Amino acid sequence: QVQLVESGGGLVQAGGSLRLSCVASGRAVSSYAMGWFRQAPGKEREFVAFINWIGGGTNYADSVKGRFSISRDNGKNTMYLQMNSLKPEDTAVYFCAASPNNNPRVFSTRNANYWGQGTQVTVSS
Repeated sequence: QVQLVESGGGLVQAGGSLRLSCVASGRAVSSYAMGWFRQAPGKEREFVAFINWIGGGTNYADSVKGRFSISRDNGKNTMYLQMNSLKPEDTAVYFCAASPNNNPRVFSTRNANYWGQGTQVTVSS
């Protein structure tokens, strides 16, 4: 079993930055792929970013490329999402997720095995 706890959300003005953290606990979690998803009001949950277990492979949604950066510290069992140049359309609840499958092509809302409770990010215009 894997438990995920997000933190770092909040209210920020457009153009600002936030860093989200996700602390993972559980057996072999450092070997899991991890990533971030988000869900805005009235919309489906969508993929944001992916990182493989060793941290050398990453993938981003087109909407956040060049602005967001995902990283992880396996010694601390923690994953991060650095969000820069935030826009009002980035407003959403952000969820971290984990999967024992390190293939980025199958990392999705359907296939991620474990989820955090979410952290709210609000970007004002």
